[in-house]
Amino acid sequence: MPTATQDHLPGLEAVRLLVLPDPRAPRPPTIQERFEQFHELNPWVLADLERLAADCIEARFSKISIGMLFELVRYSYGRATLGGDDFRLNNDFRSRYARLLIERHPEWAPRIEVRALRSD
Repeated sequence: MPTATQDHLPGLEAVRLLVLPDPRAPRPPTIQERFEQFHELNPWVLADLERLAADCIEARFSKISIGMLFELVRYSYGRATLGGDDFRLNNDFRSRYARLLIERHPEWAPRIEVRALRSD
């Protein structure tokens, strides 16, 4: 009786098809690609973040959390629209918006914390 090796176990190919990605399938977009698409469709988000950050600077905040700014945008947008659509402000984009704020306002850099990006 022949011995079964792992590569020839019955049903293994079916499991591989379920678990392993199809090499012919297009790769999913990166966080950066998704951010660029979102930002292009929603330029008002950066404008709101800039306005809120400027308010914090004027109020003499020593540090500005991009997380706090995101929550304020979510709150304002939710109240303005009564939550009637599928708008989502993805937390994956926080670091990208923090970098944009610093790029546009370098003087804010000491107040906005930026960490290394984990992926592109």
